[in-house]
Amino acid sequence: MRERKALFPALSPRTVRDVLSQRFQRLVQDHLDRLRPLGQCDLVKDYAMPVAADALRHMTGLLNMDASDMDAASQAMLDEAANYQRDPAIRAHGMAAAAQVLALIEDRLPELRAKPDLSIISVFDQAGLTIDEIAGNVRVIIGGGQNEPRDAIAGTAWALLTHPDQHALIRAGQASYDDAFGEYVRWIAPIGMSPRRVARSDVACGVAFAPDDLVFLMFGSGCRDAAHFEHPDRFDLTRDTRAAIAFGAGPHFCAGAAASKTLIAGYALPMLFDQFDGLERAGDVPFAGWAFRGPLSLPVRWRN
Repeated sequence: MRERKALFPALSPRTVRDVLSQRFQRLVQDHLDRLRPLGQCDLVKDYAMPVAADALRHMTGLLNMDASDMDAASQAMLDEAANYQRDPAIRAHGMAAAAQVLALIEDRLPELRAKPDLSIISVFDQAGLTIDEIAGNVRVIIGGGQNEPRDAIAGTAWALLTHPDQHALIRAGQASYDDAFGEYVRWIAPIGMSPRRVARSDVACGVAFAPDDLVFLMFGSGCRDAAHFEHPDRFDLTRDTRAAIAFGAGPHFCAGAAASKTLIAGYALPMLFDQFDGLERAGDVPFAGWAFRGPLSLPVRWRN
């Protein structure tokens, strides 16, 4: 909680509104301008991935890291976090990515100390966190701040393209891109599972648990709980999604929720659909993952 409190100035609703929002708009526009003349692209690789990475570069302060390296580091560290088979190659790859992140933070610190700002690295440093505490938190943030926005941008775009009746509600002013984002992350939670260690002996649903047992909390299942959501397998922009736990809950509620919603629902989705006339799918869209789930590719085309 001490570290979470130190993080707050970087991701507060005020910082998102006054600082990050303008940056998000500019970087989204830059990527759309780059893609528009092409007439087609893979929306995952060519748009969602670099948009998420560039947003994360600005939020963390890792401006010395390019988008592809951000995406690769995130995937390597998440693979190691989910390395329940203890594969040594996966571990080595993940640890190398973690070491790279540490080195890049150390490279940025002198400049950020000379000119402090509201980036995550800077606010942690101003709060007196050690380099290990800063690096540990930034690694977690890279994991949660790269893959999930990337998957939510591309996934929500896919959902709207494959449910034109739902997209029509937005066009008619009867729903919003906020609604589309909230319903998508309920329907296909980008983080479908999170592991926890049992703290004390107990029995739940007839199952005995001992300290240090590993349990898996299935957020994806909870977000489709029929006791809370009518027709839970349906993509429905009119749904009340407040009961969903796509961003966690309580002390583990995602600190970057406001930034993620602003990036995706405020800019990445509406600007994409508003500026790319006739946007449509141009091929199959495979999905993968259960702990971290999203489209692997989304081929699209448009009129230019």
